[in-house]
Amino acid sequence: MKTATPAMARAINDRLALDLLLEQGPLTAPQLRELTGLSRPTVADLIERLRAAGLIETAGEYGEDRRGPNAKLYGVVTDRAHVAGVDIRRTGIAVTVADLAGRTVGSAVRALPGPLPELIVQAVAEAAGGRPIEAVALGAPGLVHPHTSGLTGDNGVPGWRPGLLEEVRRGLGVQVVLENEVNLAAIAEHRLGAAVGHADFVLLWLDDGVGGAVVLGGQLRRGRSGGAGEIGFLEMAGTSFCCAVEPAVARRLSRAELVERIAAGAFTVAAVLDPGLIVLGGTMGRQGGAELAAEVEERVAARSFAPTEIRASTVEGNAILQGAVLTALDLARDAVFGEPSMA
Repeated sequence: MKTATPAMARAINDRLALDLLLEQGPLTAPQLRELTGLSRPTVADLIERLRAAGLIETAGEYGEDRRGPNAKLYGVVTDRAHVAGVDIRRTGIAVTVADLAGRTVGSAVRALPGPLPELIVQAVAEAAGGRPIEAVALGAPGLVHPHTSGLTGDNGVPGWRPGLLEEVRRGLGVQVVLENEVNLAAIAEHRLGAAVGHADFVLLWLDDGVGGAVVLGGQLRRGRSGGAGEIGFLEMAGTSFCCAVEPAVARRLSRAELVERIAAGAFTVAAVLDPGLIVLGGTMGRQGGAELAAEVEERVAARSFAPTEIRASTVEGNAILQGAVLTALDLARDAVFGEPSMA
């Protein structure tokens, strides 16, 4: 086992402090000491080091309502870098730009069809409003290979073509990653929604496009070729699960039949993965809410040996876009603050 060098120890402490400041907001030096367990001199040194690097700044004072000297509050310089999340659908593009704290500072949309790479670059630039972008995460339908970032097959997005990711990277001149859109929604659900605190769960996506995303051991699982969670391809009563519950079909079904079909897909997930929690996402999952989730849970419980809780998505707004922003934030914070693994 290697002993941490002084430089490595400083990097560990700096990243720990920065993550706490992002998570909890401005903190005083005594609060940082309490939360990190570091000594007074060590915290004093890291505060000066981070201030000199332009990563933190004085953000007010604490204790104005009591006697004695006030303590300075320190906060992250959140406009040091910005990120963009991009949701690419078959009908259009939506972009959100956020600062390092994840606060939205700009947005833009573009309709499709059109010159797709150019529209993505233009929309990101408009949403950024002249702010420097550190990282961009794109979410799109289809199987995204976890090693090559290539898209397998036709995803139905007008104008999509091989090499599109590289074109966008050249157009923006920053780090750009591509991820399956349901995987991004699962990231948002895990950090902000119904799956907070759960190391294992499956997101069942019921929308214009039916699929799933798998999180096990707290990590998104993509599979060897990016196909993990593609429950839409499962055969069910002579058709695919996707065709059995897609919106156009769902509108023609009775409530009982729709619940039965969703439960059949959820049971397959429970039987194979035993995640303990399945979240119903997408438009159908959100609109169905707790009532639909309870009905599906009852049907799954009648079939499954493994206890499985079914919940409706609780992510507000566009879950794909929020997952894209969170993914881009991870990249940007590692670039600006230093990677935790390097520490």
